[in-house]
Amino acid sequence: MRIAILAHGKFPGRAKTAVGLLRYGDHEVVAVLDREGAAPDARVADHLPDVQDAPIVSGIDDCPAIDALVVGIAPIGGGFDDSWRPDVRGALERGADVWAGLHYFLTEDEEFAALADEHGCELWDVRRPPEDLTVADGVARDLDAEIVLTVGTDCSVGKMTTTMELLDAAEDAGLDAGFVPTGQTGVMVDGAGVVVDRVVSDFTAGAVEGMLLERADHDYLFVEGQGSITHPAYSAVTCGILHGSMPDALVLCHEAGREVVHGYESFDLPTPAESARLYEDLAGPVNPTRVAGGALNTAGMEPDSARDAVTSFGDAIGAPAVDPVRDGADELIAAIAGDG
Repeated sequence: MRIAILAHGKFPGRAKTAVGLLRYGDHEVVAVLDREGAAPDARVADHLPDVQDAPIVSGIDDCPAIDALVVGIAPIGGGFDDSWRPDVRGALERGADVWAGLHYFLTEDEEFAALADEHGCELWDVRRPPEDLTVADGVARDLDAEIVLTVGTDCSVGKMTTTMELLDAAEDAGLDAGFVPTGQTGVMVDGAGVVVDRVVSDFTAGAVEGMLLERADHDYLFVEGQGSITHPAYSAVTCGILHGSMPDALVLCHEAGREVVHGYESFDLPTPAESARLYEDLAGPVNPTRVAGGALNTAGMEPDSARDAVTSFGDAIGAPAVDPVRDGADELIAAIAGDG
């Protein structure tokens, strides 16, 4: 499938979905739409040399033929920016499907719904939850699979990236591993799953438990975490995933140098060591677990500084640590499999 990714004004640093699809998706990305970054010779490789390459163009009119346009950014609150409307309109008029991981549902937009019907296109609101969700039964801890959950000191520190790197490393090591996506990027990469931050609070743990049960034939299940247990806005989602998945092991994710909550800068972050203890303590009454490893996002750092930061992070949390993009996740898998 040929896709274009809309990432106006946010690529690459604040375009998690765009970068995730470029790095882990099976789709052929033929263009990234970013009116601020577009230039005659502008390419993804100018910013991200380790993902699939594509031209950066100013809008849908400069885009090659596509099967789908993907909204690759989501502002705080998940709203739709009306400046994106010409690109979505243009994609539908071309006969291309449109995918979006927003809280704003494209299927409920009268213009887009009419255009999709007229041109035979599909609007995929990735965040729309299934209608048959219910409360958890508390059975995830009874599964034979080793359940590993990525957790974070904050949002946007690399939990989805770390989960995918863990999955890849596990499969490379010959382990039977499955992926449990809980966010819009993971669901787009996998093709299935539930975006839990749109789920009714009572049903969050049940949604995660249900996905685990569907994938229970694997020996290892890697659950994509969301938010942070100390986040002033998103902690409820984090807690629901933690208690619904009842993980055997946690991988703590952090961004080097971050000391305050992203988007809520009046709130200080706990130290990584404090975060590790908080996660273990909160999980304990439901299913005791441990922080088995750490993943540090060192993007933008020089190699020597990044290496030192990873070492310090591992020492702080008392577990092996890596930057999974620079180093891969083999060391984490060895620690998890050795304890499992």
